Amino acid sequence: MGKRSALLLVVLVMCHAVATVGGYFEDPEGRREREEGRREREEGKREREGLFLLRDSKHVVRTDAGDMRLVRGYGGRIMERPMHIGFINMEPNSLFIPQYIDCSLILFIRRGEARVGSIYKDDLVEKRLTAGDLYRIPAGSAFYLVNPQDRQKLHVICSVDTSESLNLGNVQSFFIGGGSSPTSILAGFDPQTLAAALNISAAEVRELTTRQQSGPIIRLSNSHPPSLWTQFLHLEEHERLAHLKRMVYLEEEANEDEVPTWSFRKLLTSVFGEKNKDEDIKRSRTSPDSCNLYNRQPDYKNRYGWCTSLDESDYSPLSNSGNGIYLVNLTAGSMMAPHVNPTATEYGVVLRGSGTIQIVFPNGTSAMNARVKEGDVFWVPRYFPFCQIASRNGPFEFFGFTTSEPSQRGSERRNRPQFLVGKNSVLNNLRNHESAAAFGVSRKRLRHILNAQREAVILPASNVAPPETMQEEEDKMKNNVIPEVIRNFGNDMVMGFD
Repeated sequence: MGKRSALLLVVLVMCHAVATVGGYFEDPEGRREREEGRREREEGKREREGLFLLRDSKHVVRTDAGDMRLVRGYGGRIMERPMHIGFINMEPNSLFIPQYIDCSLILFIRRGEARVGSIYKDDLVEKRLTAGDLYRIPAGSAFYLVNPQDRQKLHVICSVDTSESLNLGNVQSFFIGGGSSPTSILAGFDPQTLAAALNISAAEVRELTTRQQSGPIIRLSNSHPPSLWTQFLHLEEHERLAHLKRMVYLEEEANEDEVPTWSFRKLLTSVFGEKNKDEDIKRSRTSPDSCNLYNRQPDYKNRYGWCTSLDESDYSPLSNSGNGIYLVNLTAGSMMAPHVNPTATEYGVVLRGSGTIQIVFPNGTSAMNARVKEGDVFWVPRYFPFCQIASRNGPFEFFGFTTSEPSQRGSERRNRPQFLVGKNSVLNNLRNHESAAAFGVSRKRLRHILNAQREAVILPASNVAPPETMQEEEDKMKNNVIPEVIRNFGNDMVMGFD
């Protein structure tokens, strides 16, 4: 009788624990309303958490030699000039064929090496770029991109400034090279007109405008022979530039069997027109160079991280664009102090690690508090306060672009972040009777609060930093710990009665 009473007591205790934890003493209607309310709160929280994450991503180019994915920026009342973020991936020994687009690009070489050829003041300029290099291509300027490496893939992040776009819904590429895939812009002309312009036969026009079938990104080694681009790009750099100038601006000296009469010279001449040869030979031009972010001294550095930024005073190709570039590296558990961009909207890409982005509405409520990881893209409207916090498990590195409205001129475009917290913050510069009164505290109390933080710009924040990686947190959320607690509780009770 004693054992049966003890077992009955165990059952009653366990039932009570289950009912208390799971809410079984509520009526069904109450539980249903409670669950619906909880779901609505969670859905609202998820929407708020992702409000300023850019997830509208689509492939604009995809071939077996590489792809380009575009993450669309936001346009509307808050930001009339949206910026898109592009991701270009190219296989070894591949070419993004010559084109021009209706937007300016700023290329950032994330991994690998690249060779970029572009037209600057009617001359071909070619640059070799390595990891960390930046290079700007103006809207409407013809260019090509090559991954010259035999084994290493090329990864490029680029800003796509839409201020000069045709507003056709998408970024518009005009492919100079091409055939049936992609279609060259030359194919749009009447065949007889094109034959006359190039001084070639109609058969040669058909060959020129239908031969390429591999897409906008092609493997140089597998191009259909004889490949004009493969032969041209495999020359030494000084030979290639000299050869191109000779083909474009001087009388062709090569044998017609080696260089077809309809080839590169007449193709470029038809697009860009003849030039004054003597004037071009005498003229000396210095083209804009690239700039390497990783080789620059940080603008600010302490034991919690570092940050650097560029504008037109650091990199002349940014002149009159209103664009800036930044790179931030936070150590594990540190924070970029809450700040605001007074003249620019910010776009960011997580390069390494994970962390949290917090953004605040003008009314002082949370606009977004979201976990981000490598590859995520976020944006912050002008004037909105925000901060970035690194997780505790490793460094948090992010890179991005800032863009000002076209109506802003000169120094008005230059973005100088205003920090709201920290040793060099706006609050520290406004520590007076008016500020104390605004917070409803004494001036002495306000001074005590502001003096508590000795660091500036990048702050220690391990107590609020995300404790785990996003995957670990998601895995943990999947586990239902309540049944395990009850099971252990029941086992302990039974063991106690053995």
